Parts: sequence; C-alpha cells; structure tokens
Amino acid sequence: MSERADPGANGTPTLFLTDADVSAAADWGAAIDTLRRAYAAPVDPASVPPRSMARAPGIWLRSLTAISPLGGYLGCKLIAASYRARRASYLIALFDQATMGLHALIDGNQITGIRTAATAAVAVDVLAPQCPLRVGVLGSGFEARAQLTALAAIREIASVTIFSPTPANRERFAEQFRSTLRRPIQPMSTPERALAGADVVICATRSPDESPVLLGQWLEPGMSVVSIGSTLAEQREVDVEVVRRSQLIVADMPDEVAHDSGDMLAASHAGVNFTDKLASLSDVISGRRAVRATPQDIVLYKSVGSALQDVVIAEMLLERARARGLGTTMPVSIMPVAK
Repeated sequence: MSERADPGANGTPTLFLTDADVSAAADWGAAIDTLRRAYAAPVDPASVPPRSMARAPGIWLRSLTAISPLGGYLGCKLIAASYRARRASYLIALFDQATMGLHALIDGNQITGIRTAATAAVAVDVLAPQCPLRVGVLGSGFEARAQLTALAAIREIASVTIFSPTPANRERFAEQFRSTLRRPIQPMSTPERALAGADVVICATRSPDESPVLLGQWLEPGMSVVSIGSTLAEQREVDVEVVRRSQLIVADMPDEVAHDSGDMLAASHAGVNFTDKLASLSDVISGRRAVRATPQDIVLYKSVGSALQDVVIAEMLLERARARGLGTTMPVSIMPVAK
C-alpha cells in the first residue's frame, strides 16, 4: 500500500491558468524561441511517445504526453471533442520533474494554436530562403491568422496573398493584416492565384468533404509549404501530387505523420514512396539533414502536433504567468505518494 509523501515534497501550490490568463502571458517571440531550443536539444523518443485516442460514436478523447528537454516539467494534454455537439475542451497538466508535484492545470485551447503556429514558424525560418518572404495563404480562420502572425514575428514579410472560399472572410483577413503588417495584402478569387509567385505557402484549412484544398499542380519550384490540417486518418488537406513533388518532407512527429495523417496515407495508397525524403524537424534544425539540394526543390512541412510542443509552451507560459501574478492558486491539490 502506498504511503503519503511529505507534504513539503509538493512545495509549490498548483496554479490554474484560464484561457484569459494564457492570453495575458502569451508572446510569439518567447514561444518561437522556446520551441527552437526544444527542437535543437537532444530528445529521447521515449520522452515523447505516440499520442493515444479513445473513441466512441461522435466523440473522442486524445492524450499527448511528454517530458520537457528544457528541464523542469513533464506533462500531458487531454483533448475531449464531440462532433455531435461541435465542442472541444483542452486541458494541460504540468508536473515537477524533481518532486512529481502538480504545479499547473492550464486551459490548453490557445496553447494548441500557439504551439502549432510557432513550430511552423521555426520550420519556415530554416526551410525558406533568407529574404523578405512572399506568402500565399489558404484559409482565413484562427489557424491561418496565427500562422501568419507567428511567421511575421521572426521574418520580414514582403507581401501576402490570401484565398478563402468565402469572399467576406478573405477580405476581412486582408484588412486585419494590412493594419498590423503594413505590407501589401491581397485577397484572391482562386487558390491558384493566391499561391502564384509565393516563397511560402501556408495551408491552414480543410474542405467540408475532406477533399484536398492544396493541389500539387499549383506548386512552383523552390516553394516551402506548410500543412497543418490533416492530423487524423480521415482528414485531407493536400493531394498526393504535393507529396510526390516535395523533395523533402519535414515532420514534427515523423512516424505519426507517415502513419496517421490522411494526406500521407493517401499518398502511400497511391504508391508514392516518401520514406527516404521524410525527416524530423529536429534533424533539420540541428543540421543533421540538409534542406535543399538545389534552390528549385520544393519542401513540405507536415505537422500533426506534438506533446513536446504543448509541454514546453505550457511551462514557458507558466513561468511568465507567475512573474506577472496571473492565475488562480488552487486551495487543494493532489499530493505525491511514496512508492
């Protein structure tokens, strides 16, 4: 039978961070720097295991766990989602690596968007040419806005072209970023026109019927493509030709990208062998894998999301929240037990 550990083993009381607390503590520069350091550090694959998912008709619960390579915390993110109710909840728990005390419970809704966009910005920074970037965007929702905002935090943007199937949405997107980026932002009537001449393609949307929204025939030599919208087997964002034409495919979680993403499963079923051109983001950032053999190579960054991203961003936000006096101290918490 387990015995209760000394209450002092927990030391730090558990802090609860709401969605508003996360907003107040968030900073794109800090998030991008944190992720760059995390992916440059040696990471044991056992510390970032594959995600798991419990399913029932119309609902699912996903679990992502990781031990931070930056020290301090180990944590998990739970996502509960209902297709029927069109609702989802995100919870991140952070435990102290030394005491196993529960230091934080955090609303993970915004963290999911922050870590996705910030990791993509880290990838684009190493994949795209070192010049002011012409960016083509497919999508006008939260993820598309976050992707462009994060990229603009670390790279100079020369111009942006945007396509969304709803004219009012793409006009609203263009108007928002004209005032923040102070660069030419042009809404386009077709996806092909939005991508023409771009250095970077940001694909952050899916169609209602899960048919691909980015076609390989639209890509031009030298493009760097970001795809974040296909994280499950039934989801599609890019077509098989995008995978076929990409000389390098950089993944945040290579095994999960290869075996869980609907885009890559479709490519496999079509006979496209991408194994040799699949590389981890950490290998690219560390220089263990070259990005391009020639400037004409097309490079694809494919993301399904990783608990590593969630945990290191959550621990960064926790420290910033503490420094700013944000959050609610829980009146009680769990106590570590002696085993």
